[in-house]
Amino acid sequence: MHISGIHHVAIIASDYQLSKHFYTELLGLEIVAETYRHQRDSYKLDLRTLDGVQIELFSFPSPPPRVSRPEACGLRHLAFRVPSVADAARELRDKGIEVEAIRIDEFTGSPFTFFSDPDGLPLELYEQ
Repeated sequence: MHISGIHHVAIIASDYQLSKHFYTELLGLEIVAETYRHQRDSYKLDLRTLDGVQIELFSFPSPPPRVSRPEACGLRHLAFRVPSVADAARELRDKGIEVEAIRIDEFTGSPFTFFSDPDGLPLELYEQ
């Protein structure tokens, strides 16, 4: 097997329109496609980062809550690579998004910080 990268990450939103606004208008991800699946009463929004990684944003009627804090078992967080964590954090704060204090990765020396999507999913900004 030869894994060459990450193709996509799937996220289920409790409020589709709120999450769509967050990921497209506030974070600036590109919309690739939006599909309403009538049989599931569900939207699927395909988004893309500048380097081509996709995020699939789903809506489902009454999805069950999931423990999502960084120390819970399972996917810990989703990290976005940015040229400047300080600039990106400032931009998020200017848009009314709460961002944690910037820290330095003790292993790489790179700055990083965390914020959350509308459902509390931990998201990270990582400078590289």
